Amino acid sequence: MVEITDDVLRKGASDGMDAFIKVFTDKYKEIIGGELTADSMPLLTGEQHSLLAYQLLRDELMEGGFCQLIQNGYGGYIFANPFAKVMRLWGVGELSKLIYKAKEIYDAHREDLERERTDDEFMAMYEQYEIFDELEEEFLEKEEEITSLIAAYVDDHLDLFAKIIA
Repeated sequence: MVEITDDVLRKGASDGMDAFIKVFTDKYKEIIGGELTADSMPLLTGEQHSLLAYQLLRDELMEGGFCQLIQNGYGGYIFANPFAKVMRLWGVGELSKLIYKAKEIYDAHREDLERERTDDEFMAMYEQYEIFDELEEEFLEKEEEITSLIAAYVDDHLDLFAKIIA
């Protein structure tokens, strides 16, 4: 089981919801050696993977949107796993709906979205896939609320995400 000290958790919580979540996800990244591979996937539970998926989604959308998320290799991790369903079960229905809408686009264009690109080709993706813009804007508008809901869920179910030690 993943172990996090109470002191580190309290510090994260005092720094805000995103810092609270990051305490967990930083530990998960450490455990998997910073890479999601066939060997590292079993090292985390489903709940831990879902929280890590949210952190990756949030970071990528805040920085570069769905095109960047997919180009950085996280498309399958977000869209080919039950992440959207888990978000609904955690009480974050708006994010779940947004992920399902993005998944439709991803599924319809997966081969092109995932293909290797030059920097210029990558930048051109933002025009080619403007269909993601509305979803990205919706996420950015609601990110704070979504992060708050997820942090509250984690706080209410700490034992699913880590063993808290003194």
